[in-house]
Amino acid sequence: MSTLYVLLLVVIVLGVWVGFNYWRLRRAAKVVENHAFAEKIHGGQVVDLREPAEYRKKHIMGARNIPAQQLKQSLAALRKDRPVLLYENDRGQLVMQAALLLKKNGYKDIYILSYGLNGWDGKVKMN
Repeated sequence: MSTLYVLLLVVIVLGVWVGFNYWRLRRAAKVVENHAFAEKIHGGQVVDLREPAEYRKKHIMGARNIPAQQLKQSLAALRKDRPVLLYENDRGQLVMQAALLLKKNGYKDIYILSYGLNGWDGKVKMN
C-alpha cells in the first residue's frame, strides 16, 4: 500500500512540475503558428538556437544563428525594442530556456515557432 502512495505522490509532483513549467513559458513567450511567425519576421529578430552545423544546412530566411548555449553571452546582439522570434528543430527545451532567459533580462516581445523548423512552411535557405 505504501508503494502505491509513493507512486501517486511521484505522479502528482511530476504533474505539478510540468504545469509550472508550462505556466512559466506562457508568461515569458507566445507560442505561435507559421502564419503569425511569418507576419512578425519583418521588424523582428529571428534567432535560430541550433548548433552552427545545423544552421548552415537549413535555416529560416533572415534568421541569425545564436546557439542556445551562447545566448546569455550574446544578449547585447539583440534589441529589447523589437520582437525576438525563436526556433529550433522542434519546440523543445532550447526555446523554453531561451525565452525564460530573455524575459528575465527585460525582453518583452518573445515568440516561439510552434513545431520549430520541422513544421515551418515559409522560406528557408539550404546549403
